[in-house]
Amino acid sequence: MNEDDMDQESINVEIDTHAIEVSTLNMLKAFHEDPDREGLKNTPGRVARMYSELLAGYAMDPQKLVNSAIFNVTYDEMVIVRDIEFYSLCEHHLLPFIGHAHVAYLPSGKVIGLSKIPRIVDMYARRLQVQERMTRQVADFINELLQPRGVAVVVEGLHLCTMMRGVRQHEARLTTSAMLGGFRTNPATRQEFLDNISRGAGPLKI
Repeated sequence: MNEDDMDQESINVEIDTHAIEVSTLNMLKAFHEDPDREGLKNTPGRVARMYSELLAGYAMDPQKLVNSAIFNVTYDEMVIVRDIEFYSLCEHHLLPFIGHAHVAYLPSGKVIGLSKIPRIVDMYARRLQVQERMTRQVADFINELLQPRGVAVVVEGLHLCTMMRGVRQHEARLTTSAMLGGFRTNPATRQEFLDNISRGAGPLKI
């Protein structure tokens, strides 16, 4: 089974909150903590509710997410939505990574409602992820949905797994990109997109 098949099967899967509560209780015991002390009594339930929210992308239906917000429009210039905030969980250590996504496409008779692109980013971010895969998933989904002349996605992220453990690099950020269609084949188009997203870009902060 490839990653695309796994991704399709993950849609509409509800989080097992009871299993998370039991696992959290066992973790607290493994830490040699007292799960019955006041500050920890309700922690398993809180953790379960937290993961239900942070991993809500598994239960999202992409078609319902987009709904009817695709419009037939005669417009062939670049459409860019930049500085989309996202929060995700690294699948290697279950630690957060956060950042901004910049998304562009070259319409070919169809455009999508402005609010839907941040929602698409959020859907893929709210899963256990690696940034490289998330970047490509966003690009591939928009490409399949709109059949545009090109799609570009650039994601910049700060990863707590590199800030809190291991190399402990507090300022290191990861930048990933996916360029499809005209953004891949036409250097001028790609550069126009990169110039647009670099203007006024602020620093990423935790």
